[in-house]
Amino acid sequence: MKKVLVLGGGGYCGSVLVPQLVNEGWDVTVFDTFWYGTEHLPKSPKLRLVQGDVRDMVKVTEAMAGQQYVLHLSCISNDASFELDEKLSTSVNLDSFEPLVVAAKKAGVKRFVFASSSSVYGVSDKPDVTEDHPLVPLTLYNKYKGMCEPLLLKHTDKDFVGVIFRPATVCGYAPRQRLDLSVNILTNHAVNKGKITVFGGDQLRPNLHVQDYTDLCKLLLTAPDEKIANQIFNCGFQNMSIMDIAKTVKKVVEELFPEKGNIPIEVTKSDDPRSYHINSGKIKQILGFQPKHSIEEAVRDLCKAFREGKLPNSFDDNKYFNVRTMKAIGAK
Repeated sequence: MKKVLVLGGGGYCGSVLVPQLVNEGWDVTVFDTFWYGTEHLPKSPKLRLVQGDVRDMVKVTEAMAGQQYVLHLSCISNDASFELDEKLSTSVNLDSFEPLVVAAKKAGVKRFVFASSSSVYGVSDKPDVTEDHPLVPLTLYNKYKGMCEPLLLKHTDKDFVGVIFRPATVCGYAPRQRLDLSVNILTNHAVNKGKITVFGGDQLRPNLHVQDYTDLCKLLLTAPDEKIANQIFNCGFQNMSIMDIAKTVKKVVEELFPEKGNIPIEVTKSDDPRSYHINSGKIKQILGFQPKHSIEEAVRDLCKAFREGKLPNSFDDNKYFNVRTMKAIGAK
């Protein structure tokens, strides 16, 4: 039996990944605060939910007992979350990290997979940003992601394999939906406001469909040790400007919702200068992994979910927005 502990498995990506792991025969423990609920996770004898905080080392250590793999997805997610309490983000995203790694190693975990972020590159005018590009963090979120990476590699050995992936911005439909990510934001506006507002437009952003993110996690849990040990992998699919993403959204929404007519794109100033074009050649070369799901597919999936009434109150309900949820519950 393959046993995996998914830290932060109750979130956007976890809501797609966890059911698939269960269906594929994994014995899954999800350790999460469950700020966004649990109704999007399956009921199964192969799934155990542990409500807890990654800063609570006693509880985390208990959850690690008997686990073979740890998949670390847990964080105060996305740059805007630092509008909240800097201490919250520092303690969750940085201070808790090395103690988690040490606890996993002591518990006899064989493999530790860490979800970093391609936002660690900040701003780069290089045509192709590979894994050895300098990290130029613009916010504490991407600074801490970059600072955690060597803290994992410090503790790895032949019996405790560590691997890091730097995913692009995730997009598409998931049972625990986020509508505060670029492709998803633009689609929500097009479908439900009848116009698209673009902040800036020239910034290049790599994107990754949530199903490709899921497939990547599953691969990093199962790939041979010698191919992934101490490796860092970029993973994105389409590097597109925000404006080109908006044009894709416009095309798809006008096609699927012809009653909306011509959907205008309005441009306004942005205070988010992140712009980079990542190269995902290494993961293709070493692991043969290539994303299959396009931004257009993500937009179509979201449109279908809106059409089917799966995302009601998409502007007013806090549950679709990480920062708003954390503010509403007074996360500390």
